[in-house]
Amino acid sequence: MLLAAAVGVIGGGDSGAGRRKAALALVIAGAVAWTAASAGVLADGAAVDFTFYRLTPDLAFAFHLDRLSAFFCLIIAAVAFCAAVYSLNYIEHGAGGRQRDFLTAAMAVFILSMGLVAASANFFALIFFWEMMSLSSLLLVLYERDRAETAKAGVYYLVMTQFSTLFLLLGALLLHRYTGTFDIGAADLSPAAAGLIFGAFFIGFGTKAGVMPFHKWLPFAHAAAPSNISALMSGVMIKVAVYGLVRILLDVLSPELWWGTVLLVFGSVSAVLGVIYALKEHDLKKLLAYHSIENIGIIVIGLGLYVIFGHYSLAALADLSLFGALFHTLNHAVFKSLLFMTAGSVVAATHSRNIEEMGGLVKRMPATAVIFLIGAAAISALPPLNGFASEVMLFQAYLGAFQVPSPLTAVLLFTALAAFALMSALAAACFVKAFGAVFLALPRSKEAEQAVEAPRAMLIGPGILAAACVVLGVFSYQIFNAAGFDLPLIDLLPVTAVTGAIFGLAVFLVRRSGSRVRVSETWGCGIHRQTSKMEYTASGFSEPIVTIFSPIFRTRKSLRREYADRDKSIVAGGSGEIHTLQFFEERIYLPAARLVQRLSGFVSRLHNVDLDAFVLYAFVIIVILLLAVGRWL
Repeated sequence: MLLAAAVGVIGGGDSGAGRRKAALALVIAGAVAWTAASAGVLADGAAVDFTFYRLTPDLAFAFHLDRLSAFFCLIIAAVAFCAAVYSLNYIEHGAGGRQRDFLTAAMAVFILSMGLVAASANFFALIFFWEMMSLSSLLLVLYERDRAETAKAGVYYLVMTQFSTLFLLLGALLLHRYTGTFDIGAADLSPAAAGLIFGAFFIGFGTKAGVMPFHKWLPFAHAAAPSNISALMSGVMIKVAVYGLVRILLDVLSPELWWGTVLLVFGSVSAVLGVIYALKEHDLKKLLAYHSIENIGIIVIGLGLYVIFGHYSLAALADLSLFGALFHTLNHAVFKSLLFMTAGSVVAATHSRNIEEMGGLVKRMPATAVIFLIGAAAISALPPLNGFASEVMLFQAYLGAFQVPSPLTAVLLFTALAAFALMSALAAACFVKAFGAVFLALPRSKEAEQAVEAPRAMLIGPGILAAACVVLGVFSYQIFNAAGFDLPLIDLLPVTAVTGAIFGLAVFLVRRSGSRVRVSETWGCGIHRQTSKMEYTASGFSEPIVTIFSPIFRTRKSLRREYADRDKSIVAGGSGEIHTLQFFEERIYLPAARLVQRLSGFVSRLHNVDLDAFVLYAFVIIVILLLAVGRWL
């Protein structure tokens, strides 16, 4: 990957397309090697340990690759492979040669840093490569920095990623305080200390994962970044944060019941609100970004169920929840990367992210439409695809809540189950809107009417992921059995075979019947020729759902009419708008920013004093720090 980054920045200019392709070929080769190494560890279970460089006895760049880290490295490598193939054509759609060179090199560094985070053996290395991942991804988010929206995304992402690092550093220092080491391993701590450390790591990892209310950076950053980078950020970067949280729960701390409750509540809120906010979006990439929040919520729900069932010694349900969460981590990486790549193809073809300006692309971009449809069905948890396979595992775990001896916990679980079912239904509705508005009906803009199919490499990358959606769904039962996991799963293979046979027979009988088919236009209220203005828009589709959830959106509707006569009896035209409150931005983030600004102004005024007073302030702060450090040590 480092070699790919070096090749990407050597020379420069528009004539460097071949060199950029060579750099991406190195990324592809590195991803293949990474996949093979991770698969080997997963197959034989033998962990790999090595130390690259030791700064001090306590601080070393050491790596540990066991089955958990290998699983996440495998996800990173697989998505990186497809993203690099996609980028062979996609990067050449961008700006000048220098910017394309930068995008190629920074992408390679970004992929490398994510893998090194998952393979780190201690918190020093993990946080070092975490910052490397954050910095490289920030630069990629700011790729089109001349746009005002990109600058806003960069500010949000910079603040929140450093906020995340701050809490990770706090958790690591607290662990070192109680254990005397930065190594990632089991720690024997009091419940109070363990709870404090869990809280620090949950906020740190949860912020990068996009768990509400720490999520606000995610829709801006994923939408602003180039689509190949959006696929990597949503598909694997936020999964690196999931890896950290899973590692803490499994190998470092001993979870308690209230931890599971926290995870379940935050996960449920993220899942439900994520899909609700996605429903109101008409920016295709922001819509997908909100669904990342929803699916991270699903994963965190699985982790919460694992902790809760483990507390009550319900080992079978705990295992089902944990494997459901990890399986959904893999599945989300596959179908969300696919969706962001195909969205990038659509945006490149139509020069717009607004789905109201698309339509009719199924005839102009049929291969992209089919691949997007598979991803949309998978994220909507429709059988027999992979999204259904992992979500049904969590549904099965939920239904075991009657075995929990605590009535209060059982009520919480069944309430969360209702929210989970609501989320699944809303996700399907959202992607009916997305696919219909983007690909069906008539084009609603000149750009959509003139769109052409994406180049081959931009179809091969997401096409591989689409095939994985089918394989991981249909053969999920066989995959888990082959891996030696005894879980009560549904075998989707015979169901798929029977359903396919029935469907094929029905098609055959209809074609053999020779019945005449009459083709005619949809009735248009007496108007002979249909136009795009007569279509069901995305706004019209989502308006009833937005109205139902108006207490969450704080919806305000405004309607302006233009009349053809003085008596205002004949309407000649008009317009309508739906305004929604940006709750987290307007009620949490902006007030916090204003508070920080006021505090900064106060500190600045303290600095603008005479030298004697400034020296006194410095002396007092140094004494306080010495006392605090002395007490700590």
